[in-house]
Amino acid sequence: MSDSALDAAGSSLPLSPPLRPAASRAQSDERADSAGKEHVIDAMRGFAALLVAYFHCRQIEWVGMQAFHQNAGHSLSLNTIAAYLTFPIAWGSAGVPIFFVISGYCIHRSGALRLANNAAYRLDAANFWVRRFTRIYPVLLAALLLTLALDWFSLQLPPVSHKIREIGVEAFLVNLFSLQGVAGKTYGSNGALWTLSLEVQFYAIYPLLFALRRRIGMTSVLAIVAVVNVVSAYVLERHDIQFFTSYWFSWTLGAWIADARARTSAQTGSPRWLYALAAAFIALGCAAFHYGQYGAFQLWAIGFAFYLYKALERGNGNQRDGWGLRLLSRFGDFSFSLYLIHLPIFVLLSSLLFRSSLQMSIWPSFGYMLVAVPAAYVFYRLVELPAMKWSASFKPKSAKGAFGK
Repeated sequence: MSDSALDAAGSSLPLSPPLRPAASRAQSDERADSAGKEHVIDAMRGFAALLVAYFHCRQIEWVGMQAFHQNAGHSLSLNTIAAYLTFPIAWGSAGVPIFFVISGYCIHRSGALRLANNAAYRLDAANFWVRRFTRIYPVLLAALLLTLALDWFSLQLPPVSHKIREIGVEAFLVNLFSLQGVAGKTYGSNGALWTLSLEVQFYAIYPLLFALRRRIGMTSVLAIVAVVNVVSAYVLERHDIQFFTSYWFSWTLGAWIADARARTSAQTGSPRWLYALAAAFIALGCAAFHYGQYGAFQLWAIGFAFYLYKALERGNGNQRDGWGLRLLSRFGDFSFSLYLIHLPIFVLLSSLLFRSSLQMSIWPSFGYMLVAVPAAYVFYRLVELPAMKWSASFKPKSAKGAFGK
């Protein structure tokens, strides 16, 4: 995954409302600028990052459910019980569509709010790209250098993990320029970087999406993107080419939610059965996963989009939010860092402790997480947070009321 909650919130109201009085527009622009982080967004990001990280952790450290069951059978030891309790993590790749839906929402939120209050608003594409570049690339460069360092150590501990791919200059540049999936593979052991190239490609095309939204409306844009998504998947995915057009639908779903919520009164509630619909699509995605990840990915994205649309009605910092949601929100603060560096950490730990051999015990996987999460937080403080501040410094003066990720 991917970074998502960055620049900052859908209904059947007219797509081009009349201009509002200056005072109203000023208040609305202030609301757009101060929207900041939304509690549920950070919680979902934290959940997605932890889900993907532990999904990879189990793959690297553990023998897998089938081999474990054949060996452990119906034993009631603590190790067996703990291992069986991790069974839902088999669908851990569902965290990726969460990232994409949230990313589309957060990237489009600020523009959607402004456009809802001023039909003449136009996106400053150059400024948008500068802020995306300064937000992403310092962190990506640091993550690639860290991957190089950790993988170099892992390579000194044979037998070498099969997770480590090429760590040469060409592979480094392919990933630095976000061409993995098109011009090469992901760098070293950091297979999670496949989604980052898609994110950068989403950002590159976003100004065009925004311009289309102004002309034909976001619902029409979403319908066009859905067709592109299917065609791209049929043409490219079967040839193992991963390009943004094959995953654009999930990202645009998030943008559609931002657009819809920008035109909906805060007091307008959506039906609670949206949660049931979300659960149904997520369950369908889990079932479809047996036949391939790509189809499951699309179903999961729809399910998470339903959930996000309804969950955003809770508001920011709602007093009813439980401790679990607040805790996940704290993880969400550094979820991007965790996503970028967890895999080379796990591979190095496995190389150091077990010479890359898979273990029957599930307990080391929990220990791996206890190493990766604090390391990601340190990476966040040292690298990602300065990049966020640098990116924020490029915001237009009228938009500096908010500090968004």
